[in-house]
Amino acid sequence: MKNVTITIARQYGSGGRTVGKMLAKDLGINYYNKELLRLASEESGINEDLFLDADERCRTIGFFKMPANVYTGEILGPDSKDFTSFDNLFNFQAATIKKIAETTGGVIIGRAANFVLKDYDNVISVFVHAPQDFLMEQAAKVQSLPPDELEKFIAREDKYRADYYEHHTGCKWTDAMNYDLCLDSSKLGFEKCVEAIKAYAKVRFGEI
Repeated sequence: MKNVTITIARQYGSGGRTVGKMLAKDLGINYYNKELLRLASEESGINEDLFLDADERCRTIGFFKMPANVYTGEILGPDSKDFTSFDNLFNFQAATIKKIAETTGGVIIGRAANFVLKDYDNVISVFVHAPQDFLMEQAAKVQSLPPDELEKFIAREDKYRADYYEHHTGCKWTDAMNYDLCLDSSKLGFEKCVEAIKAYAKVRFGEI
């Protein structure tokens, strides 16, 4: 099948982003993470800085205390006072994600992409997770923090991801029913996570 899209949600420190990069390189397809913000900016005509600023603002403590706004596919136009609101910026990102799935395909990291593409037949959704000790070990490679602070940092990052996901989807981020594959990277390692995703893709779609 052409234009296969693989979405990867991941715990901080699980190596999900690394798995995504390796997978995209192995399959010869595009990899999307922060690049989605630039593409959404180009598609919408909204300054990329607003997308970046929204990303930072939504990390603020208590930001997601606002009621959930489950994504429905609607996009507000420039005449709306909420044109550049946090939720409408997500709508533009979602439109970009859909365009990728409908055209080139690729590997998409985060952004609740599995929910946005839940009705697409050419999509594989993956959640990469690991036990706390593995998360700590991997996170320590990029964050120079004492163990107690590092543990708090990981918890904050995962809470942000969980809150972001639930706000836009109305679903629990860690619910296995939201994904085709849930992989423990501590047991498989990154390379075998890639192999597991490719094996699933082959069973489902044939060669890609």
